[in-house]
Amino acid sequence: MLSSLLVSLSLPLLVGLLGSLAFEALLSPRPTPLWKRSIAANTIHLGSWLLLFGMFTLLLQRPWFAVVFVLSLQLVVIQSSNTKSKTLNEPFICHDFEYFWDAILHPRLYVPFFGIGLAIAASSAGAIAIGSFLYLESSLISQWGAGLFLQSTVLLIGLGALLLGIGLRSLAAVSLQPVDDLHRVGLHASLWAYGVALMRSSPPDPSASPYTAASQQAAAAPQDIATLPNVVLVQSESFFDPRPWCPEVAPSLLQHFDTTFTEAVEKGELSVPAWGANTVRTECAVLTGLTPSDWGPRQFNPYRTLSRHPLPSVASAFRAQGYRTICVHPYPATFYMRDKVIPQLGFDTFIDISAFSSSDKHGQYIGDRAVARKVGRLLKDDDNRPLFIFVITMENHGPLHLEAPQQARLADTLPNAAWPLPGHLRELAVYLHHLGEADQMLASVKTALNESTRPGILGWYGDHVPILPDAYGYFMPPTGSTPYMIWSTQPTPPDQMPAEQPPQGIAANELGVRLFKQVFGRDISNDVIKAEPEPQEQE
Repeated sequence: MLSSLLVSLSLPLLVGLLGSLAFEALLSPRPTPLWKRSIAANTIHLGSWLLLFGMFTLLLQRPWFAVVFVLSLQLVVIQSSNTKSKTLNEPFICHDFEYFWDAILHPRLYVPFFGIGLAIAASSAGAIAIGSFLYLESSLISQWGAGLFLQSTVLLIGLGALLLGIGLRSLAAVSLQPVDDLHRVGLHASLWAYGVALMRSSPPDPSASPYTAASQQAAAAPQDIATLPNVVLVQSESFFDPRPWCPEVAPSLLQHFDTTFTEAVEKGELSVPAWGANTVRTECAVLTGLTPSDWGPRQFNPYRTLSRHPLPSVASAFRAQGYRTICVHPYPATFYMRDKVIPQLGFDTFIDISAFSSSDKHGQYIGDRAVARKVGRLLKDDDNRPLFIFVITMENHGPLHLEAPQQARLADTLPNAAWPLPGHLRELAVYLHHLGEADQMLASVKTALNESTRPGILGWYGDHVPILPDAYGYFMPPTGSTPYMIWSTQPTPPDQMPAEQPPQGIAANELGVRLFKQVFGRDISNDVIKAEPEPQEQE
């Protein structure tokens, strides 16, 4: 009887296995063909299918329903991976499963990239399929009895788990370059390999952070806080200079940025570990001073680790020197678990979207000018302590295609563009308008620092380039780096200035250290600052 039941399960099992292999051809970029992969990778794929087929057959009691259900889930992952590859230059990895929950909590940030129509169609098709299979396919328990049904499905699950374990034990270690790993071993093996690597990894050692030394130095040599400057560090959403990349952009778009860049005491290109999204990768590098290699498999969402394992940061280093530390982010504090992470990083106060009103919106999000006004008010609120304010803006966050370009704004952004705009310029026009708003914010923050009774230092950088796939397809993609600069209200007197230095490229993890040095005139610790270039990994 058991053998007969297994035979009846063999056809849907085989059809589903072949379907899962065929569906991988829909991935872009496409993995290497099955016959060119390692035995371990193919064993993992087989084991994964047996495990999933057995589990969902046990749950649904209908093998063909289980086949359709599992393959539908695979198609969702494949579509998500293709969308992510197109917009972020990185395929779907194990860490991304948690973003399905974020997509429910913050649908505006995710669903439009997947496709609202596609999401509705997929949900409707799923509901119809569930009803159809429950009605048309008979339960195996009613045909064979509960005992035989349990034996057969548990046997499939056990065999799948055994093959999966054998394959993972033999699979070569992942390179942590998602595009390369997916191409080498395929979807199923790469998802499992990244998950296992994540579970086996450990949080970074606090001693690896340059800011551990800063706290020790502060205890040994306390500062006179009366002479310390206010410090504002702005992480401007999707900020980069598009003019060298796209000749159609108005040369005057970033007037305040150009002036500040010329006046800056340090400036150049910032190598960031993100493309289009995954802001927290750059944010974490700047705040903690750690490189992606320090994080290992945890580099793809380091805030998941920081929510449970605090590390020293540039904020804690400034607080150790007597600063009041404030983070301003005009979005819900729970996103990326910042409500837990920001205090862990040494911030006294976290100001989120609840401190703003709907009138502060410009476009889809709280505008940069409203954020600049908030920073200005904080700088006027003097409690006899210097301020370190870290700002995470939101105005230029995608999806940009949800906002229509306006012809009246083209004179400031794309002066020679024809109207109506061609497809490759529509999202770009929206982006450029908000980039101009970031430029106005820069001017406002500089004014607020100049008007304060204390001297002031401003750090400014972009977290990543924006998501503009149509424009990139037409003009070619930019390099992926973003500009950074450190500006002071008290520039070095001309007679004390060294020979003019050209802009210097640095990695994101170096920026906070350089900001600290500008304030205190010394390195934190030359022994622990790691300045290796950060990969363009891509939130």
